[in-house]
Amino acid sequence: MPFGSIGIPGLILILIIALIIFGPAKLPELGRAFGRTLSEFKSSTRGLVGGDEDEEAKKDKAAQTAVTKS
Repeated sequence: MPFGSIGIPGLILILIIALIIFGPAKLPELGRAFGRTLSEFKSSTRGLVGGDEDEEAKKDKAAQTAVTKS
């Protein structure tokens, strides 16, 4: 089960409470904000785990591309 011990009834209860608190118009906006935050967090952790070598290689490749276009 992906959510541990919460279960389906617990998720439904959380969604109902969120719907009551934020209203139906705000929920999609909150979902998008949460998704953006999660993807930014993932990319940051990949950068930390992967090391700075990947970023340096990308910068070098971008610099070489800029030189060849000039």
